[in-house]
Order: sequence, then C-alpha cells, then structure tokens
Amino acid sequence: MKRERTIMVSMLILQLILWLGFLVHQSPRFAGSLTGGILAITAALLMIVPPLLYSATKRIPFFKEKITKRISMGTLLTWHVYTSIVGAILAILHTGHRFESNLGIWLTVMMMLTVLSGFTGRYFLSYSSKEVNEKQAELNLLATQYNQLINEIGKQPESGASHVVSNNLISRAFNSFVGTQGIATDPKSLLSHRALLLTESIADLEYAIKTHELLKRRTARWLKIHIITSSAFYILLILHIWSAIYFGLRYLR
Repeated sequence: MKRERTIMVSMLILQLILWLGFLVHQSPRFAGSLTGGILAITAALLMIVPPLLYSATKRIPFFKEKITKRISMGTLLTWHVYTSIVGAILAILHTGHRFESNLGIWLTVMMMLTVLSGFTGRYFLSYSSKEVNEKQAELNLLATQYNQLINEIGKQPESGASHVVSNNLISRAFNSFVGTQGIATDPKSLLSHRALLLTESIADLEYAIKTHELLKRRTARWLKIHIITSSAFYILLILHIWSAIYFGLRYLR
C-alpha cells in the first residue's frame, strides 16, 4: 500500500505539472491532430471502461457474481485507480494546453477534482480503517491482560496490617527525602499498579480509536464528493465528445 501510494502521489504531481504547462506552452491545433485524437480516445476509454466496470461489479449482484469469480474487487479497484489517473494525464496532453472554451475548462476541472477526491477517499479511508483495526486488536489484547490481572489480584491474600503500616512509614520518609513516589512491594499492590497502568493504556487506545473513527467518517465524505464530481465529469465528457463529432463532421462537409 505504501509503495502504491508513493506511485500515485508521483503521478498526481506529474498531472499537476502537465496542467500548469499552459503557462509556458500552447498548441491550439494539437487537440485536433491525429496524435491528439489518439490521445483523446485512449484517455476516454481509460477513464470510462474500468471505472464503469468496477461500479457495475460493485453495485449489480449479477455482474459481481460473474466477474469476481475471475477478478477480485481489489484488482478492479486498482485498475480503476491507475487507469483513471493515466487517462487524466493523457487527456491533459491531448488538450495541447489550449483552455479556451468553457466546456473544456470545466471538463478539465471536474476531471482533476474527480482524480483528487478518488485518491483521497481511497488512501485516507484505507489508512484510517487500518489504524482502527490495529488499535482495536491491541485494545482487545490489553482488555484480556487486564481481566487476567484482576483475577490474579482476587486470588492474592491480604497483607498484614503491621507490615503495611511499617512499609508505608518507611516509604513516606524516603519519598519525602528524595521527592519521589514510592511503589508498594507486596504482590497484590504490584498487580494493582500494573492494572492501573493498563487502564491508562486502555483509555488512551479508546480515545485514539474514537479519533480515527471520526477521521474515517469525515474521509467517507470524500467518496460522496467523488461520486458527484465523477457524475459531472461524465456528463461534460459526453457533451465534449458530442460537440467534437458534431462540429467535426460539419467541418468536413
């Protein structure tokens, strides 16, 4: 996951650099050239086919039953992530940095927002889910240890009163001299001290789990944003393809 995240961040940076290329370069005729057309068709296929295949497999039981027998959902999601960002890079190259029409500008904006929201939802949601699972497992382990300690404490005999008084007087005198807090030496007190430390660790883990669950819920909103931007992007893409075909055919006449 770390290696994949590094690759994706690098590709996002490349996409941003290519997009900012319009500041130093513009090629008005490149988008309509043969090379530009090939880039456009390839980009459209990469950004349409794998995402729609993943969405259909995820939401339609019939597709899910048939496709997941050969290809796992994780593999489909990985294809969706990589093909989308590669398609976005090819689409920016296709433009030739000519951002003049409102349709082209909004299409580019929606494309970049879709890629960014998908990346955020994919990796931050996975990270928060992984953190919650790991901390929950650690919490269960500490809770088991705490219950075992409580049982051991219940089996320990009570210490003699004279011994406790003597020990407390010596401890207090020593602690008042050196300025420290003494720790009892009888087995039951040692077990109680360990149980106290465990309760502190359990409380810290419970707080951390709540924090990560809050982060997970907030990150889940990015998936909703991703769906919204994706829908807007596909609508604009259809309009862009229709206008290219319509005006292109009219030009040939």
